[in-house]
Amino acid sequence: MYIPKNMLMCDVAEQHDFIAQFGFALLVSEDLQMTHIPLILLKEEGELGTLYGHVAKANPHWKVLDKSAIKAVFNGPHSYISPSWYGAAPAVPTWNYAAVHVTGQATLLNEEQTLAAVHAVVKQYEPALLDNENLMPADYQHKLAKAIVGFKIEIEQIEGKQKLGQHKSVADQQGTVAGLSRNKHPDAVALLAYMQQVGLGIG
Repeated sequence: MYIPKNMLMCDVAEQHDFIAQFGFALLVSEDLQMTHIPLILLKEEGELGTLYGHVAKANPHWKVLDKSAIKAVFNGPHSYISPSWYGAAPAVPTWNYAAVHVTGQATLLNEEQTLAAVHAVVKQYEPALLDNENLMPADYQHKLAKAIVGFKIEIEQIEGKQKLGQHKSVADQQGTVAGLSRNKHPDAVALLAYMQQVGLGIG
């Protein structure tokens, strides 16, 4: 991923937080098969951490995952930026966004490990379900586990980019914030909230 120095997300903890917040990834294998899938990051297995996920056994993608190089792309908020929002002219339209790319080695999991990976996903998004025997009884989980294939990706490289207009003048940044504030499209709302969260591009 092309990352100018002034757009680099270089702190590993910040990259990990990004993955935790925007965990729905595009999984890309060496043969360019792709699957959209939630991935969970566990950090206790190394400095860069390990991603866990699962796919349906009916999805042939899992057959090429074991012991292979994998790329996972995590997209954050993004939106169109109008040049009419800037404080100076001439200017051109652009698109602001944030993303993290992870490269690593994938390994398939056994059934017990796969269930643990599923539980990690549930714990991340709705932990109360783990104690709900009516919705998720243990025997039902084990039955469904036979229809999925779990895997882990030991992270070897992680890189993040935040193109949020932080390289623009204060007037341009303030104009962008005002423009995004007027734009009610969900993408614009999400991008502005993220810019305010990380304190970039807001003038």
